[in-house]
Amino acid sequence: MREGAPDCPLAVDTMDNASSAAYGAYFERLYIIQEEKVMYQGGRGPEGYKISELRSWLDQYKTRLQSPSTVVIQV
Repeated sequence: MREGAPDCPLAVDTMDNASSAAYGAYFERLYIIQEEKVMYQGGRGPEGYKISELRSWLDQYKTRLQSPSTVVIQV
């Protein structure tokens, strides 16, 4: 599951859908959450999934992580 994924926590339901049953999840969605903020919310699945859109977001994120950033410190 984590192969090829960025180094971040993943949250998934079990095969018996315990979370879905406990919390009343009606529709499946794909989310990216960073620092308690929703960075990406996919469409209602499975019909609304846009895996290419999610892949694009992850590719851009990976590029940002790999590119050097400039830090300005004022003293």
